[in-house]
Amino acid sequence: MTSAYRQHLTSSEEPRPILAGALALLVHIVFIAILIFGFNWKDEPPASMVVDIWQDLPRLAQQPVEQKAVPPVQPEQQPKPAPEVKPESRPQSSESKPEQPRPAPAQASPPPPKKPDIALKDKTEPPKTVQKVATPDLEAQRKKAQEQEAKEKAETERLQREKAEQEQREREAQKKREIEAQKQREQEEQRKRELEAQQKREQEEIARREAQQAAARAQVASEISKYKAMILAKIKSRIVMPPDLPGNPVTEFNVTLLPGGDILDARLRKSSGYPEFDSAVERAILMSRPLPLPPDPALFSEFRNLQVTVHYLE
Repeated sequence: MTSAYRQHLTSSEEPRPILAGALALLVHIVFIAILIFGFNWKDEPPASMVVDIWQDLPRLAQQPVEQKAVPPVQPEQQPKPAPEVKPESRPQSSESKPEQPRPAPAQASPPPPKKPDIALKDKTEPPKTVQKVATPDLEAQRKKAQEQEAKEKAETERLQREKAEQEQREREAQKKREIEAQKQREQEEQRKRELEAQQKREQEEIARREAQQAAARAQVASEISKYKAMILAKIKSRIVMPPDLPGNPVTEFNVTLLPGGDILDARLRKSSGYPEFDSAVERAILMSRPLPLPPDPALFSEFRNLQVTVHYLE
């Protein structure tokens, strides 16, 4: 572009080489300025975009979604320096034809309105990226809530299971205690029945023995009475009664016997008031020896000291 422009200047204004050199130098300066300003404009928007995104979402800066939304490729176009070239090139091209240098800036003129659009899009994008990036956090919270719910449910089931097992153990223990108590009651009743039966047997045995003893005593008494009557009858059979005694006098003697019925002694215990009657009874006692005794030696104690009573009229 510079070489064509120089040829145009030399062809139209050959007698003015100084002016041509100045114009060439000016064009180079403008071109360098365009490059400088173009690089500066390209670098600034990404820096602002990075700062905004990091401030909004510091936790999710490493996610791949943010990397796709942050680096805009469109700002690489360099349309902004073009307006600066127009005012500088037009005044110096008053004597020459200005139509040739216009195509270069005309290509850069459309991009300027795109710059605010890109900036606005970049500025409006972070909320969208925030919503997209927030979904994994919500998903994690939902998953965590589900895990917590499942954990609580498992804990509740475990507690219910333990409670049911504890109640089952308590029921079994209660049933075991009831069975043991029933067994003890049955054993106690059995012991009570056995004790009552034993007491009944003992009472029956006592009654039987008492009955036997009573029967034996009755038999002994009967035997004693029998032999006493025999002794008295034998003595009376030997008495020679004195005649014509008034009333029915009674005399008593204590007779001491020896085993076998022999008389050791006969003493008057109570006189009848008639000496002849008393002497007749004493002689009869002594004449009745040996007196009859029961064959059981155990009964001799009942006859050792025998009391003999005799009535006159009997």
